Amino acid sequence: MSSRKAILVVNATRPEAVQAATTLAGLLVKQSFELFTSSAVKISGIETVSLDQLPEAEIVIVLGGDGTILRGAEISRLRKIPLLGVNLGHVGFMAEVEKLSLEAVAASVIAKSYATDPRMVLAYSVERDGEQVSTGWSLNEVTIERTESTMVELLVQVDRRPLSRWGCDGLIAATPTGSTAYAFSAGGPILWPNLDAVVLLPISAHALFSRPMVISHRSEIVVEVESSAAMLSADALREFPLIEGDRVTITGDESVILLAHVQPTLFTDRLVAKFKLPVEGWRGE
Repeated sequence: MSSRKAILVVNATRPEAVQAATTLAGLLVKQSFELFTSSAVKISGIETVSLDQLPEAEIVIVLGGDGTILRGAEISRLRKIPLLGVNLGHVGFMAEVEKLSLEAVAASVIAKSYATDPRMVLAYSVERDGEQVSTGWSLNEVTIERTESTMVELLVQVDRRPLSRWGCDGLIAATPTGSTAYAFSAGGPILWPNLDAVVLLPISAHALFSRPMVISHRSEIVVEVESSAAMLSADALREFPLIEGDRVTITGDESVILLAHVQPTLFTDRLVAKFKLPVEGWRGE
C-alpha cells in the first residue's frame, strides 16, 4: 500500500494539543500515512523538519487555536491543500465547532470525507521611492499601525480616488474571515465568510468620519504613510517596518485558503456557539 502524506501543525505550548497530536498520529500511521511537522514537538510517528523542508501532502491538520490555524494557512496556501483545525475544547471561528473524537477526525482524513470552505485572502505590496520593497498576503487582516507614542498619519485612497486622511492609531483591512478577529474588537462589522469583501476600519481616528466600511474585494486600497514610521502586519505573523512616503497597496488575492470541516456548520451556528447568543425558544426545525 502506497503511503499518503499529511502535515501537522501543533501548538507546542498547549499540552492538550501535543497529546491530541500524539493520539492522532498513532491513528493515521496505522493507515500508512507519513506525517510531518515543523512545530517544536517530538512525537512518535511524526517527522520533524524545517518549514522549507515540508513535503507535498494532501492535508494540513492543525491542533491549536485560531492563531495556530493562521500558521497552518501559510503551509496550506502554498500547496493549495485543505486546512483542518481540530477543536480542542475552545470554540473558534476556523476549527470544528464541536469537539469531535480524534477517531472521527482520523476517519474523515482517511476517507477524505471532509467538506472544504474556500476563504478569500488579501495581497499587499509596499512601494518605496518607486520600487517594490515588500509583498505578502493575509487570511485575517493587514494592519498599518503606529510604532511611536504619537498618532500615525495615513492618507487612504480607494480605486485611485482619495477617501480620507486620518491621524489615528492605525488602519485595518480585514477579510470576512478576519472580520471576527482584530477588526471585530476594534468595532468593525461581522461579515459572513462566503462574501468576497473587505472591511476597512481606522483605529481610534481623530476625525469626524471614521466609520468601518465594507468595500469590494476587487477594489484597490492604497495607504500613504505621512508619519516618520509605522508597522505593517499581516495576520500578526508577517511584519514590515514602514517609513514616511511608503505606499501600501491592498487588494483581494487570487489564491484562497481551503478550510476543511469534518462536520459542515453554518456560520450562524458558529456565531451562536462562540458568543453564546440567546436563541432559546427558537421554533425552527
